[in-house]
Amino acid sequence: MEGFTAWLLRHTGDEGAIGELARRAAADPNWPEGPNRLQTFTDHLEGGGATRTRLQNLTDVWIRYASR
Repeated sequence: MEGFTAWLLRHTGDEGAIGELARRAAADPNWPEGPNRLQTFTDHLEGGGATRTRLQNLTDVWIRYASR
């Protein structure tokens, strides 16, 4: 299975939450490559002061990734 970051970065041109998160990840030089767990990416966003909405968007995008 392809890692979350690689999968996410293929969506930089998408609209909505997935595109927004993908563009943020692409622009963030510290975006984690892994480990490939939701908590890895949640911790990163929380460390940057992410809003609850952004954290929920991450969870929603993660569910989409995991269900493919």
